[in-house]
Amino acid sequence: MKKLTLLLLLSMANYISSGQVTGKKPNIIFFFVDDMGWQETSVPFHTEITHLNKRYHTPNMELLAAKGMKFTQAYACAVCSPSRISLMTGLNTMRHQVTNWTLRRDKSPDPEHPDLLPPKWNLNGMSAEPGIAHTVHAKTLPMFLQEAGYRTIHVGKAHFGATETPGEDPLNLGFDINIAGHAAGGPGSYYASNNFSAAFRDGDRIWDIPGLEKYHGTNIYLTEALTIEANQAMRQAVSDEVPFYLYVSHYAIHAPWEKDFRFYNKYKSMGLTDFQASYASMVESMDKSLGDIMQNVKLLGIESNTIIVFMSDNGQPKQADENLPLRGHKLQAYEGGVRVPLIVYWPGVTRSETHTDDYVIIEDIFPSFLEMAGIKSFQQIGGEIDGVSFLPMLQGQPGSQTDRPLYWHFPNTYDQPAYSSVRQGDWKLIYYHADRRLELFNIAEDIGEVNDRSQENMEVKDALAKILSNSLRETNAPMPIDKRSGKPVEYPDQL
Repeated sequence: MKKLTLLLLLSMANYISSGQVTGKKPNIIFFFVDDMGWQETSVPFHTEITHLNKRYHTPNMELLAAKGMKFTQAYACAVCSPSRISLMTGLNTMRHQVTNWTLRRDKSPDPEHPDLLPPKWNLNGMSAEPGIAHTVHAKTLPMFLQEAGYRTIHVGKAHFGATETPGEDPLNLGFDINIAGHAAGGPGSYYASNNFSAAFRDGDRIWDIPGLEKYHGTNIYLTEALTIEANQAMRQAVSDEVPFYLYVSHYAIHAPWEKDFRFYNKYKSMGLTDFQASYASMVESMDKSLGDIMQNVKLLGIESNTIIVFMSDNGQPKQADENLPLRGHKLQAYEGGVRVPLIVYWPGVTRSETHTDDYVIIEDIFPSFLEMAGIKSFQQIGGEIDGVSFLPMLQGQPGSQTDRPLYWHFPNTYDQPAYSSVRQGDWKLIYYHADRRLELFNIAEDIGEVNDRSQENMEVKDALAKILSNSLRETNAPMPIDKRSGKPVEYPDQL
């Protein structure tokens, strides 16, 4: 009896220390990586360890996964700005209509297409201010957290809004602090010796990283500089005794692919090409950042009340040579473009070394983080929130989202065919706008999307086409214009 009482007391003490009973707001760290593929880690997200898991060395991701929960079927949008807007608003791409990456005000990156004209999409990104042309007007995740008493800290890549719009500055989107975030989605250079500028390669200065001038002319790598700044901002918040939301949004592993010399030689000695070794060194550099941040949390004595979430914004770039067992890459509708690593560690809630095979998507971060912060009631401008909290999964309730449809929408002509797609359960339908073509895959049986089942499973194809079409209609999603008819491309249930 005494042994049982002792166990109960120890259990209660652990529960209280996690902040679940005391009501103390948990700190939230979102470690967000750019262009990192599902397989570019030594943490296996597939059912078996692959040769790519053996190539990359990410011990701190391994440590985080050992502490928390690994999501094997986590999704993002296929390109950066749409993912970041979904994260900030809880809206899917159809609804927020930032369907491609943004940069310059009122200018689309989409090239001319022989058959399609691009639709009117929100090419200026997002804005918390109303009346900004070609933006989605929304209340952001950090705005809600600010209202709940959080210090909101942005470090790294922003890419929320175009130049000369309010959304280019994270300070206009609910962040109290902005370090190195602006309109551009990639760095001029990863080297402080180049002043993090594209000038050394006669590149466009729009890519130059702002706010890190104190590192100019030194030998520090961009990922390391951002980590130092993030840890300092964290220390200040702890010193000021305020809960914090720390959004560490690395520019890595986005182009330009410049080697981190601290790790490059190790990979080159493995027989990798210069590009492969440079790329792998950038991955390990990112992982070191994660480890440094985790160590800082421990040193500050806040580990028991700090949630750490790791995620990538889309799949790997096409320049990366392999993505097996997945097909495709960034910008594409295939799993290689949209399936991403996701790990969540919440002391006192997640159990160590657990995983879930239920799927989630990036707009789910919005309601999940708000619930983690104790915010039970929230509403987006316009009323709709597409994201669904994944807290039940963290609490060990499987099967909570298995029948929910997930949507992607890319009606643009940048580097890939325009498409819309939906996944429900094991089935995924892709609709290509230019040639009105449908592809159907059973992801559970065919993760590599090799076997198009659209002709042999007509009933499933038609049902998903209807679901996809209904969502496109309900959100008034922009569709490209057929040059021959001058009309928007048909919905898939109209074929």
